[in-house]
Amino acid sequence: MWKTLRQIARAGILTEAPPDVAPGDGAQAVSPEGIQRELLTILGRALAIRLVDAGSCNGCELEINALNNPYVNIEGLGIRFVASPRHADMLLVTGPVSRHMATALRRTYDAMPAPKLVVAVGDCGCNGGIFGETNYATCGRVANVIAVDHTVPGCPPAPVEILRGILTAVRRGRQ
Repeated sequence: MWKTLRQIARAGILTEAPPDVAPGDGAQAVSPEGIQRELLTILGRALAIRLVDAGSCNGCELEINALNNPYVNIEGLGIRFVASPRHADMLLVTGPVSRHMATALRRTYDAMPAPKLVVAVGDCGCNGGIFGETNYATCGRVANVIAVDHTVPGCPPAPVEILRGILTAVRRGRQ
C-alpha cells in the first residue's frame, strides 16, 4: 500500500482539462460560471430541455447522456432535462422523424410554452442521414415536421458539440 501511495504522491493529479465550450470560430473560452450567468441573464432561470428520440439509432442519445457525466457536467451549468414538454424551454430532437413519431413530435412541440427553441442533433436530425430526406418509413429531417432553430451535425456529434449547439440556440433565441 505504501508503494501505491508513494506513486500517487510522485505522479500528482493526472486528469484532463475540462472541455472548451466556446464556438469553434476562434472565440474565447467560456467558463462554467460565465455560461451559468449568461443563461440566467437570458432566461432568468435554468434552461429546461425535453429530449425527443424521433427514430434514431440511439448513438446521439448516448452522447447526450454523456453531457451529464462529471467531465462535462451540464447540470452544473444550469441546464437540466425535464420529463414534460410543458416545463421545457428547448426541444432536443434526435434521429430522422419516423412517420409514426411525426404526430407525437408535433404534439410535444405544441405543448411547449412560448418562446420555443428546437435543436436537431445528429446527421439524421439535420438532413435525414443515411435514411434520406423522405421515404416510406420516415419524414426525413426534423425541419420537415417542426421549425428548427439550430442543427448540430455529426454521426453522432461529440457531447461538447451538442453543448455548443444548445448554447448557440439560446443565444440566437435571445435576439
